[in-house]
Amino acid sequence: MNSILHKNIVLVLNRNWQAVNIQTPAEAFCQMATDVATGLDIQGDDWMTPAKWTSWQQLPVREEDCSIGTASGPIRVPTVIVLANYARVPMSRPKFNSRNLWLRDQGRCQYTGRELRPSEGNIDHVLPRSRGGGTTWENCVLSAKEVNTRKANRTPHEANLKLNRQPKAPREVPVTALLKNIHDIPDWEPFLV
Repeated sequence: MNSILHKNIVLVLNRNWQAVNIQTPAEAFCQMATDVATGLDIQGDDWMTPAKWTSWQQLPVREEDCSIGTASGPIRVPTVIVLANYARVPMSRPKFNSRNLWLRDQGRCQYTGRELRPSEGNIDHVLPRSRGGGTTWENCVLSAKEVNTRKANRTPHEANLKLNRQPKAPREVPVTALLKNIHDIPDWEPFLV
């Protein structure tokens, strides 16, 4: 079960109890052992108690808990920790990928304005890659497949196309808005948007 030590399954809160990161139990244990963070002993929807490292080691391991084995017995893996001195909420820009590009362009072809089904659209490089265009927020748009095929390796001007709006990177948002509970850990729900 020690492979769990290196899975991102611990939600990190700042000292104001706002989600700021997800990390591994190994990282969480290091922060708890050096008093950088405390673990949250969560039992149900209405009972959360911060526990420093020495107290955390004494907590019983419940049936539903993940734990790791140590020389002195099993230790419960925290699902949520609270940083002692960190108050900021970091800002982050969504990663560039086709899903986030689809969200930025609201599922519409940026040349025709037509709403697209997932099978009808793809990524168009405004300045084609063959001419030095990069795969960036500022050079890529969602396009209807037939429009992108017609445009080929030309610029919109050369293909007699006009962009509805210039592509740009999405605004930065609090990292809390980007954190996802992909492991469906119930203890995280009160802290995620």
